Amino acid sequence: MAYLVLLSFDFAGLFKDTEIALGPDMMGGLLRVAIAAAVVGNFIIVNKFPHRTQLIVTWVQLFGLFMYFFYSFDLSYEYIWERLPHLLGLGLKSDFLMGAALTVFICAVAIAASTILALLAALARLSSSGMALGISTFYISFFRGTPLLLQILLIYLGLPQIGVIINPIPAAIIALSLCYGAYMAEIFRAGIQAIPAGQREAAKALGLKDGQVMRLVVLPQAIRLIIPPTGNQFIAMLKDSSLVSVLGAWELMYMARTHGRAEFKYMEMLISAALIYWALSVTFEIVQSRIEKRYGKGIDISRV
Repeated sequence: MAYLVLLSFDFAGLFKDTEIALGPDMMGGLLRVAIAAAVVGNFIIVNKFPHRTQLIVTWVQLFGLFMYFFYSFDLSYEYIWERLPHLLGLGLKSDFLMGAALTVFICAVAIAASTILALLAALARLSSSGMALGISTFYISFFRGTPLLLQILLIYLGLPQIGVIINPIPAAIIALSLCYGAYMAEIFRAGIQAIPAGQREAAKALGLKDGQVMRLVVLPQAIRLIIPPTGNQFIAMLKDSSLVSVLGAWELMYMARTHGRAEFKYMEMLISAALIYWALSVTFEIVQSRIEKRYGKGIDISRV
């Protein structure tokens, strides 16, 4: 599709000399017709391929059109290649992580912490203790009801007011963990409650205690329902980690803004950062799909 669309632009360029004779309105109409014909023709041709080939060809064409759109910005590719190692945070002589490497580190730690928080909050919501229910609902309500940027600033600027000095990176990890732990708690709760009550009753009839029922019967089945939406939360966390740049942490977004401001090449750095975020998100999607396949095969009851 992208190739045919670009070809239609070249086709229109061949007749540029006739614009005076035909008039700009007619040339514009011919150009739109050529683009429409290219799109329709491409759809017909690609639709004749096998399903997997259609998928690959469509991705390649759209990516080519996407890159051509950025190519039209007249970017300085030499500057991009020169600054790319700084954005990735690789091969730099530094004692601490920077760029995309720091972004991945923050998200990895926050993912682990938010998963633990989500499980604890979900179990507290399902418990018979009124105090546990009150703590969990208050936590979930506050962190789901306030912006993540505000939470980052409250933690980074608020804790020093009570004598707790915290660096930007720990503040970012705490804020992301608390925020996404609240969202994921509802996902965990819904997944656990989706398991039929008969499963619990049958497990108790076999003599299992409440903790064993949850650990051996309920959670192994609930995890198949929890993984897909949880994976989406991880990808969202990766993008929301860009808010950490307001604290001065040298993560990907901060590096892109800093290098872009240095020589007024904002588009070069922002587009590069966007492509890196996209690549990281695709990597998360691949990992998520593999985990879903792994836990979607069912449960071996003989091992429970």
